Amino acid sequence: MSEPRILHLNTEPTWRGGEQQVLYLLNGLKERGVTSAIMAQPGKPMAERARANGHEVYERTMHGEIDLPAALAIRRKILAGSYNFVHAHTSHAHTLGAVAVGLTPKSKRPRMIVARRVDFSIYRRSFFGLNGLKYRHGVDHYVTVSEAIRQVLIKDGLPPEWITCVHSGIDLARIDDAPDRSAELRAELEVPEGHTLIGNVAALADHKGQRYLLDAIPEVLKERPDLTFAIVGDGELKDALHAQAAELGISERVRFLGFRTDVPSLLKAFDVFVMPSHMEGLGTSVLDALAARLPVVGTEAGGMPEILIEGETGLVCPIKDSPSLTKNLLKVLGDPDLAQRMATAGRARVEAMFSTTSMVEGTLAVYRRLLAEGATSA
Repeated sequence: MSEPRILHLNTEPTWRGGEQQVLYLLNGLKERGVTSAIMAQPGKPMAERARANGHEVYERTMHGEIDLPAALAIRRKILAGSYNFVHAHTSHAHTLGAVAVGLTPKSKRPRMIVARRVDFSIYRRSFFGLNGLKYRHGVDHYVTVSEAIRQVLIKDGLPPEWITCVHSGIDLARIDDAPDRSAELRAELEVPEGHTLIGNVAALADHKGQRYLLDAIPEVLKERPDLTFAIVGDGELKDALHAQAAELGISERVRFLGFRTDVPSLLKAFDVFVMPSHMEGLGTSVLDALAARLPVVGTEAGGMPEILIEGETGLVCPIKDSPSLTKNLLKVLGDPDLAQRMATAGRARVEAMFSTTSMVEGTLAVYRRLLAEGATSA
């Protein structure tokens, strides 16, 4: 049986959790002697960071899903590199990769794998149900980052045997080796002496649910006035969230930090972590927080309950439920023993189930199984 040779596709111009997972996968495959390369948008973080890590990078502008020149460029790379897998990591990459694979002579046609990182139905943004065609044809296998996403695809009609769950993983050393600058960072954030610092790290986007956290804060402060909140991230809701905090009269208690490159150190400065998402593929920010041994309040969104076992590794709220966020934040703040037990158990769960090693090995097992089965495009 031949060894996997993978051409990865990523069309995302920004850097988010999915791109970090792609880089972890590239690094892990390289460490195991597996040949892979990536095509990414020119001059964007994915291309730059992959190259900085010593990977072969093909820079190519990819305009959405209807970009035949880009698909033909992918086809040329498939043939030149003799790749036996194309692994698409974004929705647009899915379409472009499938077209490129379909245009490749059958004798040299690679298997097509699509990563699925979001927990909504494939028909959510489908034009007259055409996504059913996109997802049923031209793809050999789907790799989901949570079992919750796998179940969504099955409910949407995809055969279970087409789908494997491989949980996202995090680099524990990235957290453990980060400098502990808690005193310096708390001073930078002007956290008053004696205050508990509650943090959130996520893009400022609707599905991350920061507005529900802001709605909860006034009620939390009524019982615990000794709190400061930090929201780390940037995005399209930046102005709206600032305005909401002002309207609620909590601007003095909420620090909006924007995009930061020192998240591991910031986590060490936090006392509690909260993730109020109402859609979430898995939640790698939650994994980072647990790795940093923080007690976490999360929600039932997507795959988050696969990380947070209620009362054991975290507290779980219904989605879009500010009163539940209030209740559980007060619960963890009022019970230091519970907070410590959950933080310890959470770290152990991440070590056991959500490492980069398990993610890379799980993905590599999919490649090798498909090679052994002699799978062909659907």
